[in-house]
Amino acid sequence: MSDASLGSALRGAVDLSSLRNRPASPAPGPASGGAGAAGAPDVVMDVSDATFAQVMELSSRVPVVVDMWSSRSEASAQLSPVLEKVTREVAGRIVLARVEIDHNPQIQQAFQVQSVPSVVALVGGRPVPLFNQAVPEEQVRDLFGQLLDVAAQAGVTGSVDVAPDAGAPEQPVEPPLPPLHQEAFDAIGRGDYAAAIAAYERALKENPRDDEAAAGLGQVRLLDRTAGADLHEARRAAAEAPDDVSAQLAVADLDVAGGHVEDAFDRLLDLFARVAGEDRAAVKDRLVELFGVVGPSDPRVVRARTRLTSLLF
Repeated sequence: MSDASLGSALRGAVDLSSLRNRPASPAPGPASGGAGAAGAPDVVMDVSDATFAQVMELSSRVPVVVDMWSSRSEASAQLSPVLEKVTREVAGRIVLARVEIDHNPQIQQAFQVQSVPSVVALVGGRPVPLFNQAVPEEQVRDLFGQLLDVAAQAGVTGSVDVAPDAGAPEQPVEPPLPPLHQEAFDAIGRGDYAAAIAAYERALKENPRDDEAAAGLGQVRLLDRTAGADLHEARRAAAEAPDDVSAQLAVADLDVAGGHVEDAFDRLLDLFARVAGEDRAAVKDRLVELFGVVGPSDPRVVRARTRLTSLLF
């Protein structure tokens, strides 16, 4: 995204007024033009529906990058650490606000989030779309530089005092990923979902009990199916053909990607009860795959799996 397109995004029509008019909560921390000081807040913070009004206010003084992530999204797991790293590099001139989108429906609705990760900057309370997929670190760094230029043009030039990290506890070192898993992660970072799918399939061929590869395969297949999809068009097509399996599967994918998990499961379970033969098998297979994406212990999956079992027998 170029400087020009970032600037034009400030004139977008997304209405965030519902996130401003909330009860007062403790502010994420002061913004100023000064240097760091002991006891100052972190430039990376977790926020929620209840605290987002403070983030909106903070964006009038320093640009805020909002990382709307989900634990069910492997692309989120890939992108979020990169966002944090680059945010820390700019030493308080950008703040990163992390939102677990599945548990904050008001933020999800206000930003019209259809898939995760979804990353938006706020400059003076106005949204600037940045990413909707995992991207390489250099691209994040380039967009952050452009964001600072656009913020300066809008008069948003403050910074957050950065606390010294000398006393911070040492973070545990993550063990390296298995080679094929790393290959899949790298492919997701490039936006090459076909290569990521192939890597996970090879991992499962080597070890059919590799649960992490199975979960990753389901997630990246979902990313591949929903990339570039138009939710409104998909819903229109599904409404016009309620027994069209392909149309219903497409909407269910988009609902899961957008966090509307129960809607997706109910849609497919209702469809499973109406169709037969190969169509029925296709719906069952997609349900099982989406169960793996959301997580087998998730209460929504447990309920949907119970209903599927009753429909089978």
